Amino acid sequence: MSSKPTTSNGQDLPFSRAGGPGASTLAVHAGEARQKVGDSITDAIFCASTYTFANTQAVIDYIQQKQPREEYGRYGNPSQRVVERKLAALEGGEAALLFSSGMSALVGLLMTLMNSGDEVIFFDECYHRSREFCTKHLSRFGVVTHQVRACDYAAMEAAVTPRTRLLVSESPTNPHLSVVDLQKFAAIGKRHGVATLIDATLASPYNLRPIQYGVDYVLHSATKYLGGHNDLLAGVLIATQEKLEPIDKLRGIMGAINSPHNIYLLERGLKTFELRMQRHNANGQALAEFLDRHPRVEKVYYPGLPSHPYYDVARETMSGFGGLVTFLVRNADWQATAAIVDRMQLARIAPSLGGVETLIEQPLVMSYFEATPQDRQKWGIHDNMIRVACGIENTEDLLADFEQALRP
Repeated sequence: MSSKPTTSNGQDLPFSRAGGPGASTLAVHAGEARQKVGDSITDAIFCASTYTFANTQAVIDYIQQKQPREEYGRYGNPSQRVVERKLAALEGGEAALLFSSGMSALVGLLMTLMNSGDEVIFFDECYHRSREFCTKHLSRFGVVTHQVRACDYAAMEAAVTPRTRLLVSESPTNPHLSVVDLQKFAAIGKRHGVATLIDATLASPYNLRPIQYGVDYVLHSATKYLGGHNDLLAGVLIATQEKLEPIDKLRGIMGAINSPHNIYLLERGLKTFELRMQRHNANGQALAEFLDRHPRVEKVYYPGLPSHPYYDVARETMSGFGGLVTFLVRNADWQATAAIVDRMQLARIAPSLGGVETLIEQPLVMSYFEATPQDRQKWGIHDNMIRVACGIENTEDLLADFEQALRP
C-alpha cells in the first residue's frame, strides 16, 4: 500500500515550488528511490513467487515488528509498492492498492465492506458490469442493491437506510458523460455515516480528484488513461491507509494481484501521463465541437460543451474533460450507424478507452446487443449512438477521419 508523494525510502520529494510538484513531476518521480537496484534508472521487475529470509530470527522479526518487506508474491511485490505510491501521489491520496483490473478492485472493496443484509446504492449510469456484480452475485449472499437516476441526489438520499454501507457513482459516467456534484454526493454519505466511492476512470487524476471533495474511495481502471497504451489490465483503489488496510488483507487472500510485467508496463505508462492527458483532452474537446456543428449529428454528449446538462458542474470540478465523446447520428437506424463506424480509417473498432489509439464502438453492438429493446431504452442506449475514445493522434487527422466517415 502506498503513502503520500515520497520516494520509496520515505523521504519527501525534493521540490520547492509553491503548491508542490506538478503532475508530470509526480508521474516521473513519485514513489521511487533515487538510487535503485543495480543503479538502474528504471525500477527492476521482480519475477519472484516467494521471498527468502536469512534465518529463523529474521522471520520472527518480520512478523513481530511488521517489517516493510515482502514474504510471498500474493501479498506484494517491491515494484508494485512503487506504483502504488505513485498512483496515490497523482490522486492526492494517502494510500493506494493495485489490483489485477478495475473490476477486481471494485469487487475487493465490496467484498470487504458488505455483509448479508447490507445495502449498496448506485447511480444508474454506472458501468453495467459493476451493477451486474451486485445484482446477480452479491445478491446471492443477501446484499441488496438499489439503483437511482444518475445525479438525482434527493433520490439517492431517500434510498439510504440503516443498512446502507456504500454509495457508488462514476464521474463522468459512461457513455452519457454525466458529471457528479462531488460535494453533494460526499455530503450524503457523511450525513448518514455511509462510505462513498467514485469511479473516476473517465476523468483520470489529471482532470478530477474526488478525495479533495470528501469522497472516501476513488477507483480507477488503470487499464485506461493511467496505463495509456492498451497493453495491460490493472485497477487501483485510493483512500486512507486505515480504510485500505482490510481490503489489502482480503486482496492477499483473493490473489487479485497484478503480474510483474504488467506492473512494469503501468509504471512506464505513467511516466507520460500528463503529456498524454493534455492531448486526450484537446482531441476530445475538438471532436466534440466538430460533431456539435455537423449536420449529420443529432446530439453530442461531452461535458466540455455548454449544451451538456452538467457543463457547469464539470467546469467547477474538472480541469479538463477527457477524450471520451458520445454522439447520436441524425435519422439513422443501427445499420446506418454501423456503416459510419465501419468507414473509419484511423479509429479502431474496440471497447475500452484511454490508450494512445483512438477507439470507436457502437454501444448497442459492442455491449448491449443481447439486451432487450426495453432495457436498452431504460439505460439510454440508442440504436444511433456512437462512442469515441480519442487517442493522441494529431487533432487534424482525427477530425479528417470523422469528416470522411460522416459523408452521406
